Amino acid sequence: MKNKYLPIPVPCANTLLQNCLVIFTVLVALAAAMTGWCPVSCLCNDQLVVHCSGQGLSEVPLNLPLATRQLLLSDNKITELPTVQLNYLSDLVYLDCSNNSLYHLCETTFINLKKLAYLDLSFNKLVQVDDRMFVALASLVVLRLTDNPGLRQMHVDAFAENSALQVLDISRNNLTLLNISTLITLPALRSIGVSGNPWECGCSNEDLCLWMQVEDYKFQDDESTLCRGPAPLSGMRLSELGLKLRVDCHQGLDSWDYLFLLTVGFLIFSGGTVSAWVMGVVMLLYERWENKQENEEGDEEEGSGGEKQVNGDLNKPIQQV
Repeated sequence: MKNKYLPIPVPCANTLLQNCLVIFTVLVALAAAMTGWCPVSCLCNDQLVVHCSGQGLSEVPLNLPLATRQLLLSDNKITELPTVQLNYLSDLVYLDCSNNSLYHLCETTFINLKKLAYLDLSFNKLVQVDDRMFVALASLVVLRLTDNPGLRQMHVDAFAENSALQVLDISRNNLTLLNISTLITLPALRSIGVSGNPWECGCSNEDLCLWMQVEDYKFQDDESTLCRGPAPLSGMRLSELGLKLRVDCHQGLDSWDYLFLLTVGFLIFSGGTVSAWVMGVVMLLYERWENKQENEEGDEEEGSGGEKQVNGDLNKPIQQV
């Protein structure tokens, strides 16, 4: 009787070895996709920290591990941050770009870094902070923007979306004015550094000075935050001038106030004159209409009285002669 079952082929050693090599290659490729091969100029550890500091780099290294959580790029010569490459690092929580040559950051630079909590852009060449620069960083807790000598402008809504921000340092830049209307609304903000800037302590900075005086505990370097101008206030602390500026800046009226009052007065006078004229015309027309009505009623009464008299004469008996 023939065997109904086919013999099971036994794989040879070469086939097993080939299969193992394929599996190993796939696993290595998957691991590389997540952890990446560490760039030549950097050091990587098993804590997903990539050290690329002080290597004289002119650009961000390629092929950074996708699972990187801390990226140190300080003390190089990097002029820009590549948007596409940086946003692949969606798990990044710590980014140090201090002491480079960054001069501009666009609104898409950090667009996918939702977990980023620490960002250091100190000692660069930034000239302004736009309103959309940090809009995607909802988890940002610490932001250091110190020592950018060309930084003169900071948009009023630059930090409007950073509700988790706790520490903000904008010391030693070239700021003269700062609109704080958005900063004072940040619920978690507890530490601010503004020293080393050439602050103008006039009415334009009244709110900043008053804020420093009222909530001085939030400011890291209150003692060294001094006025550059105007001359009578040069060298004074901003926190000493809050109430003084509040009084001085609201004592009198400037040219715009007078122009506003003149315009309002003219409008009130014009409105009153026109209203009086309209009321006079209406009253005159009403008086004429009322007189006309009275005359018409009088004519009707006279007509009805004459008819009654004629009818009465006709009803008298005719006297016989």
